[in-house]
Amino acid sequence: MDKIDLGDVAATSLLTLYCHAIETQSRDPILTDPKSVEITNALDEVLSKSDNRLHKILVRRKIKKPLVTHIAIRAKRYDEYVLEFLKRNPEGVVVNIGCGLDYRFPRVDNGSAFFYDLDLQEVIDIKKQFVEESERYRMIASSVFDYDWFSKVSGHIGPFLFMAEGVFMYLPPDDVKTLVLKLQKGFPGSELVCEVVNSFWLKKHLNGIMQFKFKKELHLGDDAISKFGVKDASEIEGWGAGIEFLDEWSYFDSEEKKLGLIKLLGKIELFRKTQWTLHYKLN
Repeated sequence: MDKIDLGDVAATSLLTLYCHAIETQSRDPILTDPKSVEITNALDEVLSKSDNRLHKILVRRKIKKPLVTHIAIRAKRYDEYVLEFLKRNPEGVVVNIGCGLDYRFPRVDNGSAFFYDLDLQEVIDIKKQFVEESERYRMIASSVFDYDWFSKVSGHIGPFLFMAEGVFMYLPPDDVKTLVLKLQKGFPGSELVCEVVNSFWLKKHLNGIMQFKFKKELHLGDDAISKFGVKDASEIEGWGAGIEFLDEWSYFDSEEKKLGLIKLLGKIELFRKTQWTLHYKLN
């Protein structure tokens, strides 16, 4: 691998990967993800030759601690969502939409479930250099909106769990709605766990401030901006009959001590739900 040239949104997968590796190697890690350490160590050699400012930050491990903590807490909770689903459905099927370079399968594998990682070709090409497919683990190189990928997973009886960790906010609102309704129609009885942004923060002046902050601190590209948001869980539930809200989760719900004093912001509902996770049954 001579260089890594990912689109603006796909590049966020590098940031997530490095957060996992940093946390894994910290004292009392929130998340233990040895594969992330292996991959980042290998990528350092490539990224160190790049002039990209994000790449330089990653190689030097200069990511701010609060972000590392939040990403690790989120990954741990999404692992738990999978484990809870598989406890109810030991031979269930998990589809990780916008999986990035995270390799969740070995962290949650119960020995009988099927797991699919779905992401753009440019991301999967990198991932395949470090991760091998197996009978129960497959990678799908596709846009989530190229619905041909449905046929690659629909051969299973199910039930299905679709996960979208750190994905929906970057997608056009109408396309997110279409995706959810197609999942409901194509996989009735499935579950959806998705991270969303509060639409309050997507108001033009507020969103502009947030995106400036992200670009200044993280040096993400212009296209890595939040486009989709909801005001509350009922909004998605109202998209169609049979979409049933099950539960929700915020970073601030975690008892993790590494959150520190920032946890106090969780007492304010608007901050608690700046970016949070929703869980639905698609009947």
